[in-house]
Amino acid sequence: MNPKKASQSSTIALNRRARHDYFIEQSLEAGLVLQGWEVKSLRDGRAQLSESYVVLKNGEAWLLGCHITPLSTVSTQHTRPDPTRTRKLLLNERELSKLAGSIMRKGYTLIALKMYWKKNRVKLEIGLARGKQEHDKRTSLKEKDWQREKQRLERYSR
Repeated sequence: MNPKKASQSSTIALNRRARHDYFIEQSLEAGLVLQGWEVKSLRDGRAQLSESYVVLKNGEAWLLGCHITPLSTVSTQHTRPDPTRTRKLLLNERELSKLAGSIMRKGYTLIALKMYWKKNRVKLEIGLARGKQEHDKRTSLKEKDWQREKQRLERYSR
């Protein structure tokens, strides 16, 4: 195996706030329709998912709020790079209808969790999420701290 490829991570961008602000009920993998300059920027790791979400319109899924910063070397003669343009997601009809039925329930939304490479294709992990309230967030933090403390105690007891 090529050591250069082994050291590189396949993750492009990660939405860390998503698991803090939402309960993730289900996750799906979707492809992205991208332009050439976007792929070059993603190879350089210039993507941000922090404010991104997914909407369903006319039987299609669209990614909004994802920011891909264009490289300075992108030719501006033929294309005008729009960093926050709406990007189409590639899902089959069965997945789309399942998601549409799920978000009809009160309090559910679709958010982008992670963008990564899979066999030289850009994939997006989207999650069916329900918003957390303030007390839920505090409970999650306490649980996370307890798990960390438990691991620390196990390490020292050996």
